[in-house]
Amino acid sequence: MESLVKFVENELVEKKEFPDFSSGDTITVYYEIKEGEKTRTQFFKGVVIQRRGSGITETFTIRKMSGTVGVERIFPINMPALQKIEVNKKGKVRRARIFYFRGLTGKKARIKEVRS
Repeated sequence: MESLVKFVENELVEKKEFPDFSSGDTITVYYEIKEGEKTRTQFFKGVVIQRRGSGITETFTIRKMSGTVGVERIFPINMPALQKIEVNKKGKVRRARIFYFRGLTGKKARIKEVRS
């Protein structure tokens, strides 16, 4: 059964090429929104909180501040509406899932940038 699932993932699901990113990185995700008959591109820029899953079920969570309210959005990596991902900054964090980032405010909520 497991080999059948892997076969379907490899053969039938189209894979898009996205840049490598991990938790702590600041990225911009461009995705398509359909409103009635019209479609438009919207972007969501924020810090990657986590990446989870593998293959077809992989998702990543992005957090941004909208005014004083924190907004998080979960994107499946294979979402058909996903157009492109830009990595704005590479962040240096010690954890794979930085949920502690939710409780930080002000200068403590900054992530050091890795220069390459």
